[in-house]
Amino acid sequence: MRLLMLGGTEFVGRAVTDAALGRGWEVTVFHRGHHAAPAGARTLTGDRTTGAAGLAALTEGTWDLVVDTWSGAPSAVRDAARLLSDRVGHFSYVSSRSVYAYPTPAGLPEDGPLVAGASQDAGADVPYALAKRGGELAALDAFGDRALLARAGLILGPGENIGRLPWWLARTARGGPVVAPGPPDAPLQYIDARDLADWLLDAAADGLGGAYNTVSRPGHTTMGELLDACVRVTGARARLRWTDPEVLLAAGVEPWTDLPVWLPAGELHDSMHQGDVTKAHATGLRCRPVGETVADTWAWLCERGGTAPQRPDRPAVGLDARTEAKLLAAPGSP
Repeated sequence: MRLLMLGGTEFVGRAVTDAALGRGWEVTVFHRGHHAAPAGARTLTGDRTTGAAGLAALTEGTWDLVVDTWSGAPSAVRDAARLLSDRVGHFSYVSSRSVYAYPTPAGLPEDGPLVAGASQDAGADVPYALAKRGGELAALDAFGDRALLARAGLILGPGENIGRLPWWLARTARGGPVVAPGPPDAPLQYIDARDLADWLLDAAADGLGGAYNTVSRPGHTTMGELLDACVRVTGARARLRWTDPEVLLAAGVEPWTDLPVWLPAGELHDSMHQGDVTKAHATGLRCRPVGETVADTWAWLCERGGTAPQRPDRPAVGLDARTEAKLLAAPGSP
């Protein structure tokens, strides 16, 4: 297979590129040149945000598959997809379950109500959900049933440049009491970037098209299992202090951002951690155990000296040390 990866040097794009190279595929990476491409990949350089001039390197060449992870203005997906539509067999777009209209009820399948999607001429400040739906529409417009829409949710694993799992690993590595958002048996639904990459390549090789919710089954793991794994791989010096959601919310702690991955029970939790993934798993999506994802992410962090990369378009996550200290010192704290 000949793969054209739009991006391919960070997190999900890098996982796809690595997986394709591991299969012996011929891989071309088109990117802006900010990060080195994996060894073995052919590199094309350009900036898709600058219109036709930025895509000049893609005016020639044919590929079996293109994978696009773009999350900004839909025009970038539109322009690349239109340019490639008659020279590429299949277009896989890494979308998001954020494209479903909120509130998203538990168990919602792929044919649930969607946001309208941003105009394909919209600028760079498009809200995330609208941008992703706009990207989906652009892919479908250019490739039709040759377009695959992978609606991922929470993505974890080595290479993460958002900071969620890296923050928990860094925090447990420091040791001492750690505020842990209860309850520990709260179910989580996510996907390791490497499992997403493998499914994308398999799905494209099989000619799949249309939308798929691409995360683990609901309850694949729990908040307790995730944090226990973090404590274990970082040396078991941390002591988890499980804290009721009501206490955390009353203290002004923001779910998802202050305490990454965690969402209290309710609509937000159902939207993120209770999606229907029957369709994707029936086509072969497999998700590795949480302990493997945590251990491999810790090993990757250690190789980097303990500091994870941070996407410039995403805010840093994690609980402020002073807020954590106040919660731990509060009367009646666990």
